[in-house]
Amino acid sequence: MGKFIIKNTNTGIKFDLKANNGEVIATSEVYKAEASCRKGIASVIRNAPIAPVEDQTVEGFEKQKHPKFEVYTDKAGEFRFRLKARNGEIIATSEGYKSMPSCLNGIDSVKRNAVDSPIVKLED
Repeated sequence: MGKFIIKNTNTGIKFDLKANNGEVIATSEVYKAEASCRKGIASVIRNAPIAPVEDQTVEGFEKQKHPKFEVYTDKAGEFRFRLKARNGEIIATSEGYKSMPSCLNGIDSVKRNAVDSPIVKLED
């Protein structure tokens, strides 16, 4: 089982979803308040398990309804995903992956780990 880690940054507060091995599999935006950060976590828990994958790396890709995972390539040519909520807001993003299968494994890991992972707040 993974865990959500809430931590302060220089500009606010954010969360990371970590897998069993301690690797970060998804990261949030920076929020102004902890309550908003916790709402973001709740949104990931609600949306990740049911979100289809929209592969934007394929020409003429089929658009999916929100919530969804969008897979795309970044400027460095790496594969990344972002999880969007029902309202279209981005609620979590990934690191860059060298291959599409690795990126899809990351999505699968988010789907599995988001559901029952504990929430831990790191103190400064």
